[in-house]
Amino acid sequence: MVVLNVLVVGGGAIGLLTAYKLAAQGQSVAVVDRQAVGCESSWAGGGIVSPLYPWRYSAVVTALAHWSQDFYPRLGQELFERTQVDPQVYETGLYWLDLDDEAEALAWAQREGRPLHQVDMSAVYDAVPSLGPGFQRAIFMPGVANVRNPRLVKSLRAALVAMDNVKLLEHCPVEGVVSENGRICGVRTAQGELRAEQVVLTAGAWSGELLATLGLSLPVEPVKGQMILFKCAEDFLPRMVLAKGRYAIPRRDGHILVGSTLEHAGFDKTPSTEALESLKASAQELLPELADAEVVGHWAGLRPGSPEGIPYIGPVPGYEGLWLNCGHYRNGLVLAPASCQLLVDLLVGGEPIIDPTPYAPASRL
Repeated sequence: MVVLNVLVVGGGAIGLLTAYKLAAQGQSVAVVDRQAVGCESSWAGGGIVSPLYPWRYSAVVTALAHWSQDFYPRLGQELFERTQVDPQVYETGLYWLDLDDEAEALAWAQREGRPLHQVDMSAVYDAVPSLGPGFQRAIFMPGVANVRNPRLVKSLRAALVAMDNVKLLEHCPVEGVVSENGRICGVRTAQGELRAEQVVLTAGAWSGELLATLGLSLPVEPVKGQMILFKCAEDFLPRMVLAKGRYAIPRRDGHILVGSTLEHAGFDKTPSTEALESLKASAQELLPELADAEVVGHWAGLRPGSPEGIPYIGPVPGYEGLWLNCGHYRNGLVLAPASCQLLVDLLVGGEPIIDPTPYAPASRL
């Protein structure tokens, strides 16, 4: 039986990028997923390359976010050059409107050295003529991008398929882990055992289910989010806008994403009429012309909710050979580059890009 260097369980953005970075280090890697890769929250999210309210998160989330934000343009270009599939890292900037904690946001930006500042509302309406009436205050962060997440996972998949030291094993559900002599050395699947020197769990909202087979409790739970998609003219919305917890994200071709809900409904991903009407109302408050636009998509995804939104990154104590890179809650796409680089640094014995201690499973399980 061939024994790989690393087996990555879960083929979302975190799993695919983990595999991509490991393969670039010369590791032999396989990614195993119960369905086609990239079909869960990585596909369903909005792709804003920033936490929605970065000042409300702990500094350890911010540290990952800052590294990733600075890295994303380079990642998008690198993947496009490798695969000719453009992830469309689209830099628009982001307006927050009528925030209750605007002062805290500005104080955070000053402390962190981030370019966030107050903007006169007349300048906002000049920049975004389609914005609805009645908004009183705004702050703006230039340089914030959004990534077209379905294309990001498609591009990552294409990059991995082209690498000789990577295998993609799709439609291959993992049923449990294989352990020998006190060490995790692979997984059991319907297609048989897969062996590896290291196993990395990147299964998003489903990560806890696999750890439960070892008697471990991982506080990662599914949190449902629903979104809708409109098709408009390419220049309809030149900036991302966010108000009252809802956001509108423009894609380069005129598609506008509006989201999202926060629902604790287990693993149910059924879109609801109630959420559709709520999202439409928010869309029309932000951008009244959307009342006449066709809704071309409405879907739900499951975020991997975790305490304070802090991901688990690192080895699992007492289970040599088992690693976690999961629990990113609402920020999987935002944090992916830094999270995956940190995991790879730890696994191959490199110098970590940031202090790994706050994310270590050793102190949190």
